[in-house]
Amino acid sequence: MFAWKYKTERTLIVFSIVSVLALILVIAPVANTLLSHSPQDLANTAIEPEVYNAIFLSLYAALFTSIAALVLGVPLAFILARKQFAGKSIVESLVDLPLVVPHTVAGIAVLLVWGRTGIFGAPINNIFGVQFYGTVAGIIVAMLFVSFPFMVNSAREGFEGISLDIEQAARTLGASPFEVFRRISLPLAFRGIMVGALLVWARAISEFGAVYIIAYYPMTAPILIANQYLQFGLKASSAIAALLLIITLMVFVLLRFLILKRKAEE
Repeated sequence: MFAWKYKTERTLIVFSIVSVLALILVIAPVANTLLSHSPQDLANTAIEPEVYNAIFLSLYAALFTSIAALVLGVPLAFILARKQFAGKSIVESLVDLPLVVPHTVAGIAVLLVWGRTGIFGAPINNIFGVQFYGTVAGIIVAMLFVSFPFMVNSAREGFEGISLDIEQAARTLGASPFEVFRRISLPLAFRGIMVGALLVWARAISEFGAVYIIAYYPMTAPILIANQYLQFGLKASSAIAALLLIITLMVFVLLRFLILKRKAEE
């Protein structure tokens, strides 16, 4: 008994040390970036037009990306969670494919589809006059491509955590399939769906490679940071990076608080 307890405590000590090292790997770069500039430096950087325009573009493009991912991803996630069909594993692999594709390759793939001569981009431009190359629409499409798996996988886990008995009981009481989805499945999977939307938003904001290929201009924050680094060096680019970090951390903390508050209320 003593030997087992000793080995358990030793294992916990080792795991704790490794965990601290892992946290240092994450926290050190973030903390150093935030602390390497004075509040005055950050304020002066924030009021530069190209900086706040790029950050604002990243934020609202990522927001629209999250909305699009919700509309397109939740139904697909529900089908993957509830239905068995031929080729399901292929569909799941296709959903996860953007996670393993290099980002510049993703950008080229998106450009071939949504560019001026792309299979979707050309007819949409000819019929509706909407262009994707070098536009906000192109940025959103690129962001959606690379972040879509987070929405589907998180929402699917949320739906899979719901007991089938609850849904079947509602059906026996006369509820239609859509009513069961809207009034039971969707609310119960809310946390997983919101986590997926948050991950999509965060992933979309950070996207560089795919957006760089299809829309270098207008510049999103990651592209501006890279451009500033190449032209003016580390100090100029790190100030913009610190601003983006502060904004994203604030949003993350707020959303985490709202999700935890909802969980406590349940």
